[in-house]
Amino acid sequence: MNIDHGVLLPVLIPIASAVLGLLFLRGRHRALGLFSLLAILLSLASGGRLLANLARGADPAVLPIGGWPVPASIVYVADFLSATMTVLGQLVFALAIVYSLGCRDRCARDSAYYPLLLTLSAGLAGTFLSGDLFHLFVMIELVVISGAVLTARSDDPAGPEAAYKYFYMSTLAGILLLLASGCLYAAHGTLNMADLARRISAHPECPLGAAGMVFLLSAFLIKGAVVPFHFWQPDFHSAAPTAVSAALSSVVVKIGVYGFLRMTTLLFVPHAEILRSSLIVFGAAGLLYGGFAAAGTRHAKRMLAYSTLAQVGSILIAIGWGTIPAIAAAIVLIVNHALIKASLLMLAGAVASRSPEKSASFESIGGLGRSARAAGVLYFAGALALVGIPPTNGFIGKLVLFRGGVELGRFGTVALLAGAGIVTMIYMLRSFARVWWEGPQGGIEPKPRGDRLAAPAVLIVLCLALGLWAEPLLDLALRGSVYLSEPAAYIAAVLGGGS
Repeated sequence: MNIDHGVLLPVLIPIASAVLGLLFLRGRHRALGLFSLLAILLSLASGGRLLANLARGADPAVLPIGGWPVPASIVYVADFLSATMTVLGQLVFALAIVYSLGCRDRCARDSAYYPLLLTLSAGLAGTFLSGDLFHLFVMIELVVISGAVLTARSDDPAGPEAAYKYFYMSTLAGILLLLASGCLYAAHGTLNMADLARRISAHPECPLGAAGMVFLLSAFLIKGAVVPFHFWQPDFHSAAPTAVSAALSSVVVKIGVYGFLRMTTLLFVPHAEILRSSLIVFGAAGLLYGGFAAAGTRHAKRMLAYSTLAQVGSILIAIGWGTIPAIAAAIVLIVNHALIKASLLMLAGAVASRSPEKSASFESIGGLGRSARAAGVLYFAGALALVGIPPTNGFIGKLVLFRGGVELGRFGTVALLAGAGIVTMIYMLRSFARVWWEGPQGGIEPKPRGDRLAAPAVLIVLCLALGLWAEPLLDLALRGSVYLSEPAAYIAAVLGGGS
């Protein structure tokens, strides 16, 4: 067992910094924001170190907590999947804080704003790094509480209502996760994921275990805003502060995707075919509904929120195919979607900040992009990436996904994915034309200044860089996929010294 206390740092640094910020920097908005940015960068560096060690061939880093032997203790595990997701989440949150430092939202000047962003990032990292189902539940609840409070305090009048929807739907997901934990513990006597995987493989026919699988699947469907469990998502993401919605729609919804990967490659390997078939159906529904709903909406942020349903649908299809190339494609799509969607939501928020009504509806921001041409260039590049046009990272993701489908002979599903890409192109180009091509409606005059573009510019540069130089991401995704195809490696890494 590769014991590494650094596994705890991506969780510990943001939580400790949130407490210190509230104690010593309360009321000093700028200093608190810069302090929070430093904390997230340190957390990102600690996660990057874990991922770099894995890339160099090290075993997954493991940290049992509480002084109990594994599997009785809570355990943190940094393998290829959890380390990649942690680094991705901390990167997006770092840029969300950069955006917040340059935005004009009143809520961003609240003393609790940056500490809540820190606890949200800590909960997300803890979710990905947790090797125990109950601890995963606790970390998800930290994400829920932080995200709901941030949204409720939004400048948007719809913020409190959206926060209530999110909170109560997340409560339902939490109850389902607790029911899953209870069923699996009653059936197998453990909640350690490595130990569960071993015991489920030995006794796959247990009725309580099957019930636990269904409860767990349902919880992750809600957390991932998968159609038809999505109805809280568009309101929540469009009403949240821009920096918060960028993080929520790009990385927080990936909790569900992460759960599906763990379920199909680790926990329920004997039932993987049933789960994968279900994910393909849910993914196809998301592609169709999300794409057409995005095309029919009249609100830029809401359009991007609906499009997330379609992009998550693509990821679910890749997970459902289940081959090594398909899982690698899913990992590439997870990374690409996080970068692209965060940048586009920030750009939509930047344009909305110039609207007299501070709204992202097309009636309010139509034509206002003419006063923000730099944002238009970035938005157009982001639109190309979301559609999957070279030389962006979106093209690389679509190429790997289509190749995986063709190798399996899933030509019908590949055609559906291609059709969804055409729908994406239609609504993204239409939104660009409404904001940056047409003239302002009704003589609306934009505000002289809006939110700064540093954070979305960095994200767009990353999208282009990963399109022009895709080898590192593709190599990481392939190695991660090979690792996930061998659950015995995860089990041995966690239980090797304690079983």
